[in-house]
Amino acid sequence: MGRMFRSLDDAEFNRFFTEFRFTAYRLESLQRYDVSYEKAEFDLFLSGQQRGEFPGIAQWIDGTVRPARDSGKLLHRVHVVEEPLSDYVRFECAWAYAHTVPAGEDVRLIPVPSGEWPEGLPRYDYWLFDSSSLITMHYKEDGSFEAAEIVDDPQSIVQANFWRDMAVSQSIPFTAFEEKYDGIF
Repeated sequence: MGRMFRSLDDAEFNRFFTEFRFTAYRLESLQRYDVSYEKAEFDLFLSGQQRGEFPGIAQWIDGTVRPARDSGKLLHRVHVVEEPLSDYVRFECAWAYAHTVPAGEDVRLIPVPSGEWPEGLPRYDYWLFDSSSLITMHYKEDGSFEAAEIVDDPQSIVQANFWRDMAVSQSIPFTAFEEKYDGIF
């Protein structure tokens, strides 16, 4: 078992996002993330407010996405999303991805029918930095963050690289996904 981070604000955890040299990749598997910094904006979205940007996303863009892009680094993610889309995924598309993609994050999605899952991909989240540093993300059943864990087992790191390549090859760019759902975000 590697080092555990109990907070997304942990300085050591966040150093991975500033110190990676080439690539940072995220696999997202949940249909709902319950994080406190999104609550107010998620409630606005649910009440029918127009597409907006919120401080957490602005901070992600200004502190991580643009600096990575400007340094020639690749910051990308694949989110496996079940159809019909959950309210949270619609929110994430409209109020997060719609802003991070133009800023330079490569966001891709794998849409699947509800209850199905892409064969061979795990049902948990992880970050993979420079194809060599693996951090698994642990969430409670309700989508709230529990912990992040550095995994230093070489076989697990190789497996995460394989899953990344598999997920990217099965995914579609956010812009193509957004066109398919025009008007429902």
